[in-house]
Amino acid sequence: MTENLSKSGRFSGRTALITGAGSGIGRAAALKLAGEGANVALFDLIDERTRSTERHINEVIHGHSRAFDVDVADPVRVEQAVKEVVTHFGGIDIVFANAGINGVLAPVEELSFDDWERTISINLGGTFLTVKHTVPYLKQQDSGSIIITSSINGNDRFSGFGMSAYSTTKAGQVAFAKMMALELAKYKIRVNVICPGAISTNIDSSTEVREELKEIVIPVEYPEGSQPLADGPGQPAQVADLVAYLASDESSHITGARIVIDGAESLL
Repeated sequence: MTENLSKSGRFSGRTALITGAGSGIGRAAALKLAGEGANVALFDLIDERTRSTERHINEVIHGHSRAFDVDVADPVRVEQAVKEVVTHFGGIDIVFANAGINGVLAPVEELSFDDWERTISINLGGTFLTVKHTVPYLKQQDSGSIIITSSINGNDRFSGFGMSAYSTTKAGQVAFAKMMALELAKYKIRVNVICPGAISTNIDSSTEVREELKEIVIPVEYPEGSQPLADGPGQPAQVADLVAYLASDESSHITGARIVIDGAESLL
């Protein structure tokens, strides 16, 4: 375990690295893990949301966090930031590869290669880079938990019209997680992937919907709502509870799993 700079709790003495930590699911997971004693490295583009998360952990929760200015699609920035985390906290125990965008929603013939590549680079490339550069430090601990945020889109449902790039990345993350689960099992490093449905986050702010999209949409009517278990989208804190479980020793025999958290949305 890494040096304990935070308070006691389920994750006391452990350091968690979270990408996309400034808002939404990433922020909720950061607050949850910090509240239970983890030191938290916040990977995101530095803005007021990321600084707010850092302040909340350090001043309200009285935990220990540090924000790192990271574009997860940039190999140099990811590698350097991971090294800085190890220098600052003494190691890494938990990795939550969560950063992602919806990108451009458009018919395939209207989707430029640059649009496609940007979504692939951030969602799938960012996951690869995060895992690639943290694994050597997890191996040093001879234990660890990696959690990857995928989606029901591209795995359980395919009615996100225009989301060909996004859904491709989400399916790819599941395959990557399963490959990593086998590759890293002998090092006692567990790798699991979560597939949220609709969650109340700000991911829509990274979404560009092209006018041509309406030409390919097939109407889908749900029986009085799209999430049978709830009145609306799930909350980031609910996903954070799942992340904390997968990061903890309570899930010590779970690896290579794909866990859906969508209020039965994908069953409709």
